[in-house]
Amino acid sequence: MASMKLIASSSSQWVGGRRTHHFYQRAGSTRPLARRVTPIRAGSYTEELVQTAKSIASPGRGILAIDESNATCGKRLASIGLDNTEVNRQAYRQLLLTTPGLGEYISGSILFEETLYQSTTDGKRFVDCLKEENIMPGIKVDKGLVPLPGSNNESWCQGLDGLASRSAEYYKQGARFAKWRTVVSIPCGLSALAIKEAAWGLARYAAISQDNGLVPIVEPEILLDGDHPIERTLDVAERVWAEVFYYLAQNNVVFEGILLKPSMVTPGAEHKNKASPETIAEFTLKMLKRRVPLSVPGIMFLSGGQSEVEATLNLNAMNQSPNPWHVSFSYARALQNSVLKTWQGRPENVEASQKALLVRAKANSQAQLGRYTGEDESDEAKKGMFVKGYTY
Repeated sequence: MASMKLIASSSSQWVGGRRTHHFYQRAGSTRPLARRVTPIRAGSYTEELVQTAKSIASPGRGILAIDESNATCGKRLASIGLDNTEVNRQAYRQLLLTTPGLGEYISGSILFEETLYQSTTDGKRFVDCLKEENIMPGIKVDKGLVPLPGSNNESWCQGLDGLASRSAEYYKQGARFAKWRTVVSIPCGLSALAIKEAAWGLARYAAISQDNGLVPIVEPEILLDGDHPIERTLDVAERVWAEVFYYLAQNNVVFEGILLKPSMVTPGAEHKNKASPETIAEFTLKMLKRRVPLSVPGIMFLSGGQSEVEATLNLNAMNQSPNPWHVSFSYARALQNSVLKTWQGRPENVEASQKALLVRAKANSQAQLGRYTGEDESDEAKKGMFVKGYTY
């Protein structure tokens, strides 16, 4: 008599805050052979985390990232002739966060710690300004990059010390999601040590965030620096994301309660051949389909120094056919550049600057829906913003 073979298929469901796996005896069978309960949980916040992630990953909307450190914000202000003072930083962020109608296109905004605790000049908390527009307040929680000993001149991200207590305070202040950015540099040679350090740090951060009610944005940015072809970026991205999800699982992170902030798969910024939006979409979606579980609700791309128009065209190309995830944006410079140039630090330009923000937000909203055409874009919006060795 022929022996019966088990097949490698399973199904899973949530039961009492735990994911339950059923394994089936053979093809066509609907009778469970055994059940294993894996303790993947996020304490008492699981349901809230899932709902928060779904809210941010809502159709036609994405994330406005204004979480630049005070030093980086100072560089932005200096580009229009303003001093890096708290008053000027507050004025600029107030311009952004009080834009009427912003919530139609923006579902979440990542804030720097200073901004999370600030108010408008009229005394309204910035987090309340966001909530009135149905925009989720988020918070940058990492403490920046430092050299990684034993690597190929690579870096690692600080911030795990004290993260639990800080996250609890951020939640009390109104934040509902978090961001931790680490980077991978292809020209450095990409050591296994750097990949593991990036993945482990992201996983620990994600677990701590979920334990304190914050949806973690998982962001291993693969820098645009280099002259490598797009195939090399694809290979690196697949290696990095495989490691990231391995350690996320090891740390019992609830995938339904996270968001990703990947780089688009592009050639290096100094590569001789520039890729079309269609090619970038093809390679990026190939990477996502190979590495990202379907349970992840949202993929919120960073712009990484692309021009405002480039970032929008590439996102639009990725949404020309249905995706298993919400494929959207989490842009900083690609939403703010035109705004800064319009504002110039002058109170009389605030309304025009807010309109410029809505133009960019609407364009990316259309791209999330696959309806962006790129018509009537200004020359300023087409200017690239890549800076070699850029730091936040």
